[in-house]
Amino acid sequence: MEGLVCKSIYKTYDGRVRALGNISFSLPDKGIFAMIGRNGAGKTTLVRILSTELIPTKGSATIKGLDVVKDPSAVREIVAIVPQEARAIPWLTPKQTIISYLLYRGMGYSEASKRAEESLKKLGIQKSSNKLNRLLSGGTKRKVLVATVLASEAKVIFLDEPTTGLDPISRNDLWKLLKDLKDDYLIFLTTHYLEEAEKLADKIGVIEKGRLIAMGTMEELRSKVEHQYSIRILGDSNPIKTRKGVTVKGIDGTYQILTSESDAFEIARELIKKKIKFSTNPVSLEDIFYYLVRKPIDEDSGVEEGGWR
Repeated sequence: MEGLVCKSIYKTYDGRVRALGNISFSLPDKGIFAMIGRNGAGKTTLVRILSTELIPTKGSATIKGLDVVKDPSAVREIVAIVPQEARAIPWLTPKQTIISYLLYRGMGYSEASKRAEESLKKLGIQKSSNKLNRLLSGGTKRKVLVATVLASEAKVIFLDEPTTGLDPISRNDLWKLLKDLKDDYLIFLTTHYLEEAEKLADKIGVIEKGRLIAMGTMEELRSKVEHQYSIRILGDSNPIKTRKGVTVKGIDGTYQILTSESDAFEIARELIKKKIKFSTNPVSLEDIFYYLVRKPIDEDSGVEEGGWR
């Protein structure tokens, strides 16, 4: 069963500024989908349309067969969203936060209280249920927001850059939680953390300047790039010359050779003979993204213009 379908979605502001252009894709009713792109690429605009906060200029979208424009009230019954700017209200406790949200959605107090307790336990933060949100760690505050949407009856959850500002440990905790949930929910997340999308998502979409330029599993995205393997030389000099791929120099002085699988083995043998330390892996999502958009997500990321031409 299709969980979410977009057909030729356009969004233009003031009749002049195009935020989205011809976005079309479909997703199953369970699993994790990640939309990646730079800041301003159109990720949040798309989420706001799909969660009925914005009306598209053209096109249509359905969630579980319900049209997001023609039947927004019914769509809101089955979706929940944690916006990028969402924060747990400081003077409420996690339990109060969830109960307030569920009451707003029309649930009775008794049922809301029961669901709040179940959701907090599911996320492993029941011991903090009666602490003020302002006293919680950043990671726990984020978990409170996720617990809030999980406590609803929604089966489609939108998370707009859910780990922005989290420390690495809190981010990994949230990743594990989302993986545990994907068999029961369709989780649509946006992120500019490429590692996050690579580790979590069953399918990944790449959006650039409002256009969906690629979509698929990691293996399907790898098939779109010229070079399938990456060799990283662990040093500040390039000990070999090769015409069997592309060599990219990083800001830290290390070198990366992007090449085919067969040529990667040949280059690796040469490096072993020279006793040079290196690592070999299939190209990462960062490499793929750079190839597809021709420049890094973060203009200050340090990847030199010169590779992936």
